[in-house]
Amino acid sequence: MHILDKIVAYKQTEVLQSKDLRPIGLLEKSAFFNRSCNSYVDVLKNKSASGIIAEFKRKSPSRSDINLDADFKIVTGGYVNAGASAISILTDEHFFGGNNTILANVRQDHIHIPILRKDFIIDEYQIIEAKSIGADIILLICEILSKDKIRNFARLANSLGMEVLLEMHTEDQIEKINKYVSFVGVNNRDLKTFKVDYERSKDLFDQLPAEVPKIAESGLSEVDTCVMLYTHGFRGFLIGEQFMKQEDPGLAAQSFIADFLSKRTRNDH
Repeated sequence: MHILDKIVAYKQTEVLQSKDLRPIGLLEKSAFFNRSCNSYVDVLKNKSASGIIAEFKRKSPSRSDINLDADFKIVTGGYVNAGASAISILTDEHFFGGNNTILANVRQDHIHIPILRKDFIIDEYQIIEAKSIGADIILLICEILSKDKIRNFARLANSLGMEVLLEMHTEDQIEKINKYVSFVGVNNRDLKTFKVDYERSKDLFDQLPAEVPKIAESGLSEVDTCVMLYTHGFRGFLIGEQFMKQEDPGLAAQSFIADFLSKRTRNDH
């Protein structure tokens, strides 16, 4: 069974349990539920912004131990100080070592940059749940959702004030983009072979609607790669493992972002 299939199967059971433990009526009473969300779309309009979404991730199916002892308060605070434009937090516990409480606590710390809830959303319940824990953005994955589900899920997220990052891997998924999608994430990694191919990402970029901001995802470990993708038109970069595998992820992000902005500026001139 493909890892995505395993994750989706697990999520189906997990969501049913969550609905019993925390019904929607309870989620809607959250202190975060009526807050106004922070906009990553607006951040990207600022030409001086790094565009980098720095991710908090302790482990993954492909690497069981990235940084199991990482303190989320220290790491996310470091990301903010480093100049990240947004923070991505894995809330999947079984496969990625995250949870909803981490995101809620980071939001409680008055971090004012946008927070992406990174998870495998297969049910409307998870979108309402995302709002209740303080997320500003949700991730929808083309690989596991139909065109109709993506439209309905994205519309619901928008109605709750959240933005939507739609992640895609192949040309045939372009038709799943709709007016409720805030930005498109092009995953540089083939989910079947796990091979990273930036040329494929650039080719896919050229076929996407011009008006939708594009985010590069996965396998971003070199500043020069981000500069190259920026030159091609990508405006956001989701970076997780490259920072998290370092002893001090915040310091790693600070160095990376400073170098990226310096080289990007020289490139622009």
